[in-house]
Amino acid sequence: MTVLPCRLGAPRPGWSLAADLVVIGSGIAGLTAVLAARRELPAARVLLVTKANLDAGSTRWAQGGIAAALAAEDSPADHLADTLVAGVGLCDAQAAQVLVDEGPARVRELAELGARFDLAADGSFALTREGGHLRNRIIHAGGDATGLEVERALITAVRADPSIEVIENALVLDLLLDADGRAAGATLHVLGEGSQDGVGAVTAPAVVLATGGMGQIFASTTNPGVSTGDGVALALRAGAVVADLEFVQFHPTSLWLPPADATGRLGDQQPLVSEAMRGEGAVLVDADGNRVMTGAHPLADLAPRDVVTKQMSRVMAARGVDHLFLDARGIGASTIEHRFPSITARCRSIGVDPVTMPIPVAPAAHYASGGVRTDLWGRTTVPGLYACGEVACTGVHGANRLASNSLLEGLVFAARIAQHIAGGEARRGDAVPAAPVVGRGSGLTDPAERSDLARAMTDGAGVLRSADSLRATAKVLAGLGDLRVSGATVTAGPPAWEMTNLRTVATALVAAAATRTETRGSHWREDFGERDDEHWLGRILTRLGPEGELVIDVEPITVAPIGAAS
Repeated sequence: MTVLPCRLGAPRPGWSLAADLVVIGSGIAGLTAVLAARRELPAARVLLVTKANLDAGSTRWAQGGIAAALAAEDSPADHLADTLVAGVGLCDAQAAQVLVDEGPARVRELAELGARFDLAADGSFALTREGGHLRNRIIHAGGDATGLEVERALITAVRADPSIEVIENALVLDLLLDADGRAAGATLHVLGEGSQDGVGAVTAPAVVLATGGMGQIFASTTNPGVSTGDGVALALRAGAVVADLEFVQFHPTSLWLPPADATGRLGDQQPLVSEAMRGEGAVLVDADGNRVMTGAHPLADLAPRDVVTKQMSRVMAARGVDHLFLDARGIGASTIEHRFPSITARCRSIGVDPVTMPIPVAPAAHYASGGVRTDLWGRTTVPGLYACGEVACTGVHGANRLASNSLLEGLVFAARIAQHIAGGEARRGDAVPAAPVVGRGSGLTDPAERSDLARAMTDGAGVLRSADSLRATAKVLAGLGDLRVSGATVTAGPPAWEMTNLRTVATALVAAAATRTETRGSHWREDFGERDDEHWLGRILTRLGPEGELVIDVEPITVAPIGAAS
């Protein structure tokens, strides 16, 4: 049995700050949470903490757009139906209903804030389709630079508010708890902040995790380097329940780089070729030009991402190749260059002109549908601790996220968290956190073995999984070097903290994937190739026991949500 640390090995805090609310993370979810909190609680001291610079998270890389029922011929009910079908029976229907009902208003607020979305000739939002959507409902900006524009608008608003205090280059370590087990702040390690340099503590009666995903547990990912699962690992160590970790969405079309051109260390971010390109008419083909998705699904190249990724993986394995091609030539040079300028420029930088050549593509880890379990107001199972964005599991995505629902989820649930905190439940005066625990139950994993972890996860817990591959991956994770700490003798720093988080999240994911003996959504078991609603229409919940042991529970869905039989 693998025992994981209940605290990170780290020095005791050497400085402290107090706030009414601390938000950790600066993607669309964290920035929205901060701005919404300022609206709801104008007198509150709001602190935004981010791991690198404000603009270094995953939001800036979101190419496709934001899904919302904004067209006259569309409706929240139609958006809900598509969301539930993509989630393969495991969506929380109530959470999905909140998403589609409140989403249009949140998108319009974002436009009013200053986000410059692409417009049609009549001045309305220009809308397109992506995989799994039966209507045009994807709003975009700069053609394929939606995330960058959304981030620009939100950061501009944050920086324009002098009452929002920002700490950049701060890696969150562990949650602080008061004597009643409520969240009371967090410990951080800050680089280059003068008197706040090194490990410190931020105390607050409400903590919002918006730390993003965990894609760096895999050798090939579209996630930036900061996506090391820090929020999920912190929540597990604090005693929170996480859910649906086995459902990791692999994007079908990351830009494949030949080995000679794949410079940089293992885990570098892979360029993304947006699904919106297939929405405009691009098709997946093999080296001979044969269509890959014909006959694989009624929606062909616009099938849900798990279907496309599985079919690509089957074809690649059968033909012994490590990539396929996305042929966009049929949509025309004008559409390619004006609708997808960023993708076009990136392709041309490696000698591929999408106007005249098929684009080499391969699946890469892209999005975690699971995370820290929350309710409809973003509350986790630890009082005072909230989560939103990719770090959270609201239940909206089920077993497979519908394209472009992720940015919308960040907008909607971040705003709901601010509304809930403003209601007063989380503000209980000056809670005093207990001292961080150092010693028994704390530890670090050797960062020198990070590449071993990533390769093991890709080989055994990636797109293709089986009992044997998951068992082999678990063995590698259990054997990674563990640097225990005792007393004041600590070997610690950002590489070791990140590595420990990666190992914690990877171990929990593998355990969940081994437990779910079926194929559903983005979880594909070669040894259990069919969906099994009789035994697995439910969530796998994971938490750490008092000694750091993993505890797995299965929570059945007693009333199947709409679309469960899809």
